[in-house]
Amino acid sequence: MICDVLKFFSQNIHKNNLIVNTILETRSSFNIVFIQEPPWLTIHTTPSFTSCNGEELVSVPHHPNWLTFARTPANQSDSPRVLMYIDIHISCFCFSLQNNILNYRDILCVFFSNKGSIFIMINVYSDSSQSALKYLKNTCCGNHWTQSLIATQVSKTLSRQLSRENHKRT
Repeated sequence: MICDVLKFFSQNIHKNNLIVNTILETRSSFNIVFIQEPPWLTIHTTPSFTSCNGEELVSVPHHPNWLTFARTPANQSDSPRVLMYIDIHISCFCFSLQNNILNYRDILCVFFSNKGSIFIMINVYSDSSQSALKYLKNTCCGNHWTQSLIATQVSKTLSRQLSRENHKRT
C-alpha cells in the first residue's frame, strides 16, 4: 500500500528561507514536506517595459529535487501560509493541486492517485483566530461534494478494518 511507502515531514518555519532550504537539502528520507508560514519573497527580477529595474517575481522557494505546490495569491496580502513539497522521484503518482475544492491561503489540498485509488493530502495552518477552521466550517461543511467525499472515505476505511478483522479471525 502507498501509505506504507510515503514519509511525511511537517514544520512551521516562521517565514525563514534558510530553514526551507535546509529542510529541502537534508530531508531526503521524506517524500512529502508540509510547510506552514513559508517565506514569500523575490526569487527573480524579470525584464519590464515599465521599469528600468525590472519587475520582481515573488514566490515561495523552489528546489530542483522537489515539486512545489502552493496556491497563487490574489494580491500581495493574500500570500499562502501553507505549501507542499513533493520529492520528484514519486511524481509518477500524478499529484494535482485542487484549488477548485479549497482555495484559501491557510489550506492546501493536493490529490494523487495510485492503483486506481485517489488520495487527498491537506496541509492546514492554524493561526490564533482559527481562520482555517472557520473557513472550513462556513464553506465546506455545507458542500454536498465534501460531505460525500468524507462519508465515502470513512465508509471505505471502516470496510477495510472490518475485512482485516474478519480475515484475522479465520
